[in-house]
Amino acid sequence: MNRIACLFLIILFTSCDYFEKQKVNSEDLLEEELQTFNWNDVDTYPTFSSCDSITAKEESRACFQNTLLSHVNQYLADQNIVVSDDVNDTIRLKLVIDNKGLLEVDSMVIKPETQFQIPEIDSLLRQSLTNIPKIYPAIKRGQQVTTAFELPVIVKIE
Repeated sequence: MNRIACLFLIILFTSCDYFEKQKVNSEDLLEEELQTFNWNDVDTYPTFSSCDSITAKEESRACFQNTLLSHVNQYLADQNIVVSDDVNDTIRLKLVIDNKGLLEVDSMVIKPETQFQIPEIDSLLRQSLTNIPKIYPAIKRGQQVTTAFELPVIVKIE
């Protein structure tokens, strides 16, 4: 009987650790959450009011890029660009849309031949982006976030 009482007391004293609550450090929780967080993806892409009715994520992105591209192409088509040789280039605009919906040109990749034929192409492309409709910023986990993307602009003048 003495052995059973000793065994019972040993089990009782060692099992108290199972009832003790462990404190969770909020910084550890945040660090763990940040490790699982995909920083390169957003819940919804930036959009124009004309693309609001589209709910599919990829279709919304395509609508946004097509609207932006058509606006740039229309502006360039309205300009009277004269060249001595044919120009066929894909200019890569790297754009940043901040969390307030403001668009900024980060950089442009233009072939030297195109730059030589159309020296003002840089300013024309920047000017084409000044009168675009209001942009609604991308959303990540319910927050408006800054996004960056690349827009290919095809310039073909014969």
